[in-house]
Amino acid sequence: MSQYSGKIVFYEGKCFTGSKLEVFGECDNFQDRGLLNRVNSIRVESGAWVCFDHPDFKGQQYMLERGEYPEFQRWNALNDHMGSCKPIKMHGEQYRIQLYDGPDFTGQCVELCEDCPFLQSTGLSKTCVNSIKVYGDGAWVLYEEPNYRGRMYIVERGSFGSHMEWQAENPNIQSIRRVANYF
Repeated sequence: MSQYSGKIVFYEGKCFTGSKLEVFGECDNFQDRGLLNRVNSIRVESGAWVCFDHPDFKGQQYMLERGEYPEFQRWNALNDHMGSCKPIKMHGEQYRIQLYDGPDFTGQCVELCEDCPFLQSTGLSKTCVNSIKVYGDGAWVLYEEPNYRGRMYIVERGSFGSHMEWQAENPNIQSIRRVANYF
């Protein structure tokens, strides 16, 4: 199995019942693969995944790591809509990220290599993160609220000059954590 894949199984019913869809890589539209957009339980057998509530990797993002999720509330969803997913690319175990409060890598900058439950404790004066550079090997999950709560966004290696590039509705980010690779 490559470091960019894994296995995730989606079920239409709660507690792993009903029709199911097994996915081993990117899936841009569950309906094309025979599963309606209703997902009530998920089993992540390997890898880390980002799932979207709409097809084509759009909409609300959910980060799922190895484990069982018997009902949609367990992955912090407000409903049972799910439309696409892809494995989170993991390159190794070196994590480094720079967060800027201004667009296009301007303004105050904070660099992290570890999880941070409250970004303002690092000296970042604003709750806005308008641009990001992800270095190293790992992926990160950004959260709109402290202590890894609220809407989440996954960023992998690369540069993001605007919060819209990681599909955020606004630049409000207050906590961040690394994605661990569980195979």
